[in-house]
Amino acid sequence: MAKIVVVTGAGAGVGRAVVTEFAKNGYDVALLSRDPDRLERAAYETRRHGVRALPIPTDVADAAAVEAAADRVEKELGPIDVWVNVAFSTVFSPVEKLTPDEVLRGTEVTYLGQAYGMMAALKRMRTRNRGSIVNVGSALTYRSVPLQSIYCGAKAAIRGFTDSLRSEIIHDKLDIHICMVDLPAVNTPQFNWAVNKLGFMAQPVPPIYQPEVPARAVYFGATHRRREIWVGWPTVQAIWANRIAPAFADRYLAKYGYTSQTTDQKLPPNYKGNLWEPVKGDYGAHGRFDSKSRAGSWEMFTDRHRDGLYAGLAVLGGIAVLHQLAKKYKF
Repeated sequence: MAKIVVVTGAGAGVGRAVVTEFAKNGYDVALLSRDPDRLERAAYETRRHGVRALPIPTDVADAAAVEAAADRVEKELGPIDVWVNVAFSTVFSPVEKLTPDEVLRGTEVTYLGQAYGMMAALKRMRTRNRGSIVNVGSALTYRSVPLQSIYCGAKAAIRGFTDSLRSEIIHDKLDIHICMVDLPAVNTPQFNWAVNKLGFMAQPVPPIYQPEVPARAVYFGATHRRREIWVGWPTVQAIWANRIAPAFADRYLAKYGYTSQTTDQKLPPNYKGNLWEPVKGDYGAHGRFDSKSRAGSWEMFTDRHRDGLYAGLAVLGGIAVLHQLAKKYKF
């Protein structure tokens, strides 16, 4: 019997790539996102992998809608084995130009959407004492950047909620796994539709990764016992740089954090943002940066194969010790 996964933000971007990754591995998939047409297209493509796909138009900022979606999944597909929280919404803007409504809406979707997803998943997984929850975070969970205050604040809040829940799961001795996957810059459509007050089209800060890279990390995090997965060397660099020299990072980003997030292409006069309503169009997993994006991550490879890597390092260390002993005692 196939396992069942729920993916939020499944209509496009990383969420769409996550849906495909689980479908390729034989999971039946429930797709949650706002745009019904985009969800139907994603579900149609998912079924080509020989699995069931259930599209459920859902605004994850609505707790009742998330709960209703979870009920529908269990009635129509069966018990949920994995819940993946991907959905988010944001605004590219300096804080001085934000409105309270924009901050509220971005926080509701990005932070509360994941909190509601965790709650809906936990409610059902507790009764069976099994399951896996994966929350998609970011390097910006640890190291905020200018012009993305809503996103950075919400991702940091997700980490706090996740850590609290993890301790509670351990306290209650539940066989439920929770993992946070922190992403680097990814080539997704968000840079075509996020609300933008910068005057120029936004871009991910290079190096950029294709969405299939984090999708593989999410699948790995759902099926292996990892507390956290950092995808891409830039994520590792950002997190450790902030731990070692946060004041330096503040000043570095003050100098380079603006130009690195924008292109020289002015916003078109008909530009639309998706904060309040989904932007119509046949968007998939990829954005407009295919020619600049990487299809693999060395850091992710080492995390997936860490046991073998540690064993190899131990062997090399042992050889080095034996070599030194041989030199010292001449044998």
